[in-house]
Amino acid sequence: MAAPIASVSTNSTGQAPATASYKSAMSLLASLFFTWGFITVINNTLLPHLRSVFELNYTQTTLIESVWFIAYFVASIPAARLIERVGYKKSLVVGLSIMALGALMMIPAARLPSYIVTLVALFVIACGITLLQVAANPYVAVVGTPQTASSRLNLVQAFNSLGTMFAPLFGGYLILGRSNAGTAGADQVLTQAERLADAQAVQLPYLIVAGVLVVLAVIIARFPLPEMGAATSRVSKAERASHSLWRHRNLVFGVPAIFIYLIAEIGVANLFINFVSQPDIGNVNHEQASHYLFLLWGGMMVGRFIGSVLMRSISAEHVLAAASVGACIVMLVATFSTGPTAMWALISVGLFHSIMFPTIFTLGIKGLGPLTEEGAGLLIMAIAGGALVVVQGWLADIYGLQTSFLLTAACELYVLFYALWGARATNAFPEAEQ
Repeated sequence: MAAPIASVSTNSTGQAPATASYKSAMSLLASLFFTWGFITVINNTLLPHLRSVFELNYTQTTLIESVWFIAYFVASIPAARLIERVGYKKSLVVGLSIMALGALMMIPAARLPSYIVTLVALFVIACGITLLQVAANPYVAVVGTPQTASSRLNLVQAFNSLGTMFAPLFGGYLILGRSNAGTAGADQVLTQAERLADAQAVQLPYLIVAGVLVVLAVIIARFPLPEMGAATSRVSKAERASHSLWRHRNLVFGVPAIFIYLIAEIGVANLFINFVSQPDIGNVNHEQASHYLFLLWGGMMVGRFIGSVLMRSISAEHVLAAASVGACIVMLVATFSTGPTAMWALISVGLFHSIMFPTIFTLGIKGLGPLTEEGAGLLIMAIAGGALVVVQGWLADIYGLQTSFLLTAACELYVLFYALWGARATNAFPEAEQ
């Protein structure tokens, strides 16, 4: 099989380096997965904070996250072109630098304070994350044997979930814990002076984030990271001209599967704190609710470690189908029950969501051969589905926050369809052992 987007460079004899030669690179990639997971989930504590500062309704609140995910649609193709032009390592450094710039932009956004500048800053951060995603996910998926691709990507994505697990504690302490809105009761109305004071609370957290990103960019710039195989990419271009992506059912249905799954994951995460804070659910303030969000993302991490092990003996399609059924059931419980039952049902969905993205991704590029590069790009672009979380915000405003989670349950049903039928590869190229 012609090598796809990610293939480690060859040595002077034309042989690929031994497995041990890229283990250190995989460890470094795990740190990137951790970092972008951490930064993405800070938004979950930032959104209820901004809702209070700018007096936003649910539609306006979820629009903030929609802008974040629109960046995946806008930046994916330019990111792929940048990787082709300057190489993998330099692109990672550029991506981290863009993220640091966006984090620093949050400081003037807080000082003004400005809803528009906040949107722009978050968009810039998301563009940097997109560049990391476009390169790292396909790399992990194709380095190693095709049979263990889903297992391998679930394992590395577990480090992404480790970052998402700790982010709510960081945001809860440094943002919600230091603001009037974060420590007030659910029905308390803040004065204009209190809202202006709260706006300043995001400056320190994002200054810390910017500093960490700069340090990580310097480390990667100095790290002897194997280059991605430019020569094999050129060979693929010649072959790709005579083949069509649309003949591969697993990709055709995989792109909307990623898109729809992201609506479910982001909708739950972004509205979680507001949901748990309600008097008839958890009856806690926003800071306390962020501690439960820690458990939601912790379930994502545990689930990915479990999924990585299960998929070494059980087909990825069967594991994905079981997870989608479990997710649909707990979302219906969260929608139609109250109190701790509803709260813990919503928390538990993280365990079922855990394996969905990496498993759909690897099933989607399975058997694409010389088309893997384009297929992976389309799947990454589909992350823009998270932008449609604004639809759930609109449903929450019209029909109620709890009822809006029926949208999430419907999303799980499409994932089930994909696992049972859509993921079956058609016109697959022979898969070479690596």
